[in-house]
Amino acid sequence: MGKRPIAHITLFLVNVIYAANYLVAKGIMPDYIQPSGFILLRVAGSLLLFLTLHFFIKEKVEKKDFGRLILAGLFGVAINQLLFFNGLNLTSPINASIIMTSNPILVLVISHMMLREVITKNKILGVLIGGAGAVLLLLSTKQGGSQHASLTGDVLIFINAMSYGIYLVIVKPLLSKYKPITVITWVFTFGLIFVIPFGLPQAIEIDWQALPSSVLWGVFYVVIFTTFLAYLLNIFALKIVSPSVSSTYIYLQPVLAGLFAFLADSWFNNENGYSQDITWFKLLCTLMIFTGVYLVGRKKAVYEKG
Repeated sequence: MGKRPIAHITLFLVNVIYAANYLVAKGIMPDYIQPSGFILLRVAGSLLLFLTLHFFIKEKVEKKDFGRLILAGLFGVAINQLLFFNGLNLTSPINASIIMTSNPILVLVISHMMLREVITKNKILGVLIGGAGAVLLLLSTKQGGSQHASLTGDVLIFINAMSYGIYLVIVKPLLSKYKPITVITWVFTFGLIFVIPFGLPQAIEIDWQALPSSVLWGVFYVVIFTTFLAYLLNIFALKIVSPSVSSTYIYLQPVLAGLFAFLADSWFNNENGYSQDITWFKLLCTLMIFTGVYLVGRKKAVYEKG
């Protein structure tokens, strides 16, 4: 099997992990761990694992590239993760997963601004349709369209999606020079520096002895799978495919998150009932965003195909 098929399989697995994370993390915050403290655990725990792998690589980075790595740590770890968990703490997992599907459109706009990527008429139409879907979803939340959602949480998730889009564009050139583990180790190193001031006060307050085993397993999942494994797999795929291709896989998340929410409600009698947040109006908003993503990626350049 060639590198590109493996990259696509990898991206699919990454988004399965992320989709499950909506429910796992939501079940832990804020009753057991506050969101910013949780992010400190994510970043610090994953960085230890990245450093362990990087010990066997011992690849050096040129001084001129540290500025880009610092920005990648800021947008790809600190802003991205802090806003995501704080937003998820306030809103519905379904809303969060739908809003995140705007990421490919944001990547296109950011790529145009930073890399001068050409925007065709189809892509402009896609941005307008997808953007309209995201705006309608936010407006429905403001009017009380979901019992678990909040406008503040939805806005934080949207800014997080924008931040992650910036990260994908920033980090791509580094992957043509260095091994993925080298890049991600430095990205998380700088990300941890930015996270500590926000996460440390909440992390200190965690009462570890009071945490049930289910919560501890949830923390393990978030650190090992959602952070360490997902970031590592994603940056491996990003070395092979473009940011635009990588970001389009995110549209799987609301479908998978909705499926996981339904299964949780059916099998485990989930008292939160997040599957109730799946409405026809939200499905319409999702369809608009999917249509926008399709139009944005319809006529990719040769180097984007895979």
